Amino acid sequence: MILRSIRVYGLFGEYDYDIELSGNYITFIHSQNGLGKSTLMRLISSILGGNMEEVASTSFDRIEMVFDDGAFLIVENRSDGPVAIIQKNEVDEVLLPEDLRGILKVTHLEPDRLVIMRDDCLIPSLCVLYEDFAERLKAAWADSTLHHIPRCDPEQMSDAEIEQGFKELKARLDFMKQAGFEPELPPGYRVPPPRFEIAEYRTEYTELFYSLNDYVERYHPLAELTVMYMDIVNSIFTRKTLHINDAGEFSILLDNGNNLPVPKLSSGEKQVLVIFFRLLFEAEPRSLVLIDEPEISLHIVWQHKVSRMLLEVARMRSLRMIVTTHSPQIIHDAWDQAVELKVGQ
Repeated sequence: MILRSIRVYGLFGEYDYDIELSGNYITFIHSQNGLGKSTLMRLISSILGGNMEEVASTSFDRIEMVFDDGAFLIVENRSDGPVAIIQKNEVDEVLLPEDLRGILKVTHLEPDRLVIMRDDCLIPSLCVLYEDFAERLKAAWADSTLHHIPRCDPEQMSDAEIEQGFKELKARLDFMKQAGFEPELPPGYRVPPPRFEIAEYRTEYTELFYSLNDYVERYHPLAELTVMYMDIVNSIFTRKTLHINDAGEFSILLDNGNNLPVPKLSSGEKQVLVIFFRLLFEAEPRSLVLIDEPEISLHIVWQHKVSRMLLEVARMRSLRMIVTTHSPQIIHDAWDQAVELKVGQ
């Protein structure tokens, strides 16, 4: 499901906005300060997240969201609390918070995204994100033993098909090594094997092929996202490189060979790390992403780079993004995808 338009009435008791979202992957929203961009983003996130307490605390009268399947989601902020109704095929249905959470997955990157609340304390979000990721990555690395995958007939594939299949697996395994993934191969076997070994040990190599294919199918998605994350960050960073150490942790290597602890990075560099980590590892494919002012702490050159990378990630993961900004460099040459909020709109 794709969100197509948003209409909000009585925001702060005075603003009405009619926002048609771009048919492309990203819609940019810009305006003067204080006209409700961030409040609107929080409202959308709270509604789709089923957080009706936050919705009730927001000053607005009514909001309508139109989706590509013809459904209308209407939320009215009444005196006795907000009420959510979905209209589809001329039928109205009142929705509970759990119903709202099932409409469309949403990820909200708020302006204060460099910190996160844990146990009633604000701590650096990168500490939490990277710690959780390292545990996930190490668990995947530890699962390096190949699983036996039962198959019917080893003669089902020809020698040429097995040879080609191993070549394709080898290419994918070499790519996965960049993220530290490497399965334990049985001793004496080669990948890819020469044709004469396939002919001599057909059953064994057929079993190995299916086991390796199972390993790649299980862990290639995580490896791909990890490599993509490092590539994006390293295309933006200057004179330093993000990589994964032997403990499964992201670390920074300076061009002079010295290591730099992640907490010692600049606020702009941390912004880049957090934004793209959450886009790749938290936002679900084909979901909605709300990004509030991605230009925070970024030089104008980096703003342009980040804007291009946002579009690349949106395309690769089929994300729909709504991005609020004060920066022409973030919008760059996509003004046809930009909406300005104006008083009296």
